[in-house]
Amino acid sequence: MVGFVDEAIIEVSSGNGGKGAVSFRREKYVPRGGPDGGDGGCGGDVIFEVKQNLKTLYQLKRQRIFRAKNGSPGSGAQKNGKKGADVSVTVPPGTLIKNPQTGETLKDLKEPEEKWVFLKGGRGGKGNKHFATSTRRAPKFAQPGEAGCTRQLLVELNLIADVGLVGLPNAGKSTLLSVLTNAHPEIASYPFTTKIPNLGVLHYAEAEIVIADIPGIIEGASSGAGLGLQFLKHINRTRLLLFLIDLTDPGYREALPLLVGELRCFSPPLAEKKRIVLGTKIDVLEARDNLSKFVSELEAEPAMGISAATGIGITELKTRISKELGELP
Repeated sequence: MVGFVDEAIIEVSSGNGGKGAVSFRREKYVPRGGPDGGDGGCGGDVIFEVKQNLKTLYQLKRQRIFRAKNGSPGSGAQKNGKKGADVSVTVPPGTLIKNPQTGETLKDLKEPEEKWVFLKGGRGGKGNKHFATSTRRAPKFAQPGEAGCTRQLLVELNLIADVGLVGLPNAGKSTLLSVLTNAHPEIASYPFTTKIPNLGVLHYAEAEIVIADIPGIIEGASSGAGLGLQFLKHINRTRLLLFLIDLTDPGYREALPLLVGELRCFSPPLAEKKRIVLGTKIDVLEARDNLSKFVSELEAEPAMGISAATGIGITELKTRISKELGELP
C-alpha cells in the first residue's frame, strides 16, 4: 500500500456534441437533390468504474483531469458523425463521489466491477436535412452540437472490510494481521509503525474474511490528534471490530474506555458495532497475570487472551471471528 491516497479532488468533463452538417445532394441528373446534411455525433460520457484490484486513489493524485472526446461533425450524404470516446475513471470498492462544496454524497461505489455514468456527453446537432419543409426546401443551416459538462468532484475512499482492528499504538494490531492473513505490514516495537491502513484476507472454513488494520488511536483521535481522524473512517464499513488491549501496558484498564469513547465521538454507530475484546501479548508473564483481572472486570463483555507472537489463542480467535460474522447481517 505504498503511496496510499484516500482523498482526491478531480475535474471531469463530458464531450461536446458534434455540429450538424449543411449539405445538399448533388448528383448527375439530380440537380436539386435537396438537403442531405448528417447529424453530429454525441460527445463522450464520463464513467466511473470500480476495479477490485485497486486499493487506493493514488492514480487520481497523478491524473486529476479527465476529459471525454467530442463528437465528430456530420457530413454530406446523410452521414452522421461518430460518437466521442468516453473517459473512464477507475476507483477501488468503497469509493464515495462527493460534491466538494457541500460534502453531499453523489454516489457510493462499493460493488466490484460496478459502472456509473456520471455525465452524459452533449447531444450532436441535427443536420440540415431535418429542417426541410414544404415551404423551405433548401435550409442552409444546421444545429450546433450541445456542449458537454465540467464538474469538480471530491473522491473519497472508505475501505471495505469485514473486520477492523482497533487499538492504541503498539497494541499488536499489525502482528495479529500478519498472523491471521496474508498481509505483510511493517512491524516494530515503537508506536505508529502503521501509518497507512493495511488489508489482509483470512481464509477460514471456505470463507474469505477481509481484515483492516488502521494506525493506532490515541486520546483525541476523533478531533484530529495523531493519525486517528484521517483513518477512523476506514473502519466505518466493517461489520465486526477487534479491540486489542496491550496487557503489558500498566494503563491497560483505561485503554478500552478510551478507544470506545473516541469511536463514539467520531461516529456513534461505529462505537455500537459488534466487537471482540482481546488482551494481547499474553506470552509475557506480566500480561498473563493481568489477563485474569482483565477478563473478570469485563463481566458483561467476554474477553479472550491471545499472543500473536507465539500463536496462543489464534485458532480460537479465527473460530470466533467466523462465528460472529455468520450471525451478523
